[in-house]
Amino acid sequence: MTVSFADIEAAATRLQGVCIRTPLLRSAELDSRVAAQVFLKPECLQHIGAFKFRGAYNRLVQLNPAERSLGVVAFSSGNHAQGVAYAAKLLGMQATIVMPTDAPAIKKEGTAALGATIRYYDRERESREAIAAEIAAASGAVLVPAFDDEVVIAGQGTCGLELMQQLHEQKLVPSMVLSPCGGGGLLAGVSTAVKGSNAATQVFGVEPQNYADHALSKQAGVRVQIKPQQATLCDALMANMPGEITWEINRKTVTDFLVVSEDEIAHAVSFAFRYLKLVVEPGGAVALAALLSQKITATEAPIGIILSGGNIDRQTLQACLEKFPAP
Repeated sequence: MTVSFADIEAAATRLQGVCIRTPLLRSAELDSRVAAQVFLKPECLQHIGAFKFRGAYNRLVQLNPAERSLGVVAFSSGNHAQGVAYAAKLLGMQATIVMPTDAPAIKKEGTAALGATIRYYDRERESREAIAAEIAAASGAVLVPAFDDEVVIAGQGTCGLELMQQLHEQKLVPSMVLSPCGGGGLLAGVSTAVKGSNAATQVFGVEPQNYADHALSKQAGVRVQIKPQQATLCDALMANMPGEITWEINRKTVTDFLVVSEDEIAHAVSFAFRYLKLVVEPGGAVALAALLSQKITATEAPIGIILSGGNIDRQTLQACLEKFPAP
């Protein structure tokens, strides 16, 4: 159970011409704040507004004709849902998505608009895994995991591969790369790509404090399942335990896990809006939050930051802007 650098390179070939090669951005204000050269990879500009399209397409495009004819099923609060829905649409397949009733409206609407069939569930009383398994068993549809899948991880890793290539084109090598971390799929792919490109570059995963299962797992030395007592703005990062495959990768490739508060996340969302001119969802802004709140010491060498998504409801964005009007 592992993902190789070659797997990510192969995924990049499949995604070429289909996936958006998101740019690397700079901000004089950010560089000044943290006294470092920071390069931002805005996956909020990716198809469906998040990196999730990368892994979903890499998984679906490799299905054989018989599998494609039966469609796919996935469970997600939004970004993976939209990634699978859009990949399925491009490949002429039917997608069924199991989504919580409390998912952000923008994500529910986006998934429906892409032609997927949505099966809503109650997060408190129902199991999305069980519902998706039942649908797959009844219809023959292929279940596409959100993060704990080698092919999905390889697709997500193309984000990190691009980041390293884009810096290399500028004759630069990053000292560190910071990535959001939910189930750990993006981080597993990114860390594999980064380490495969330059073994000396450090990789940090960033989590919201109310869902810090990776940080706690690192402390314990084994996967830890948490029982969150408080909510988080980061609906995209609400995994309560690292994936089996993702943890096996991340425990070896990730230098450490950083934890940010809800206020630090809201501040980063507001900062991105004001200074980067980007709309970034809370889960997509945690790496930026870690840098702005000095969870890590900046170095002279460049720092890479992944802004993993931009699917945020107007009300949540407004709340962040009102709480931090001058970030």
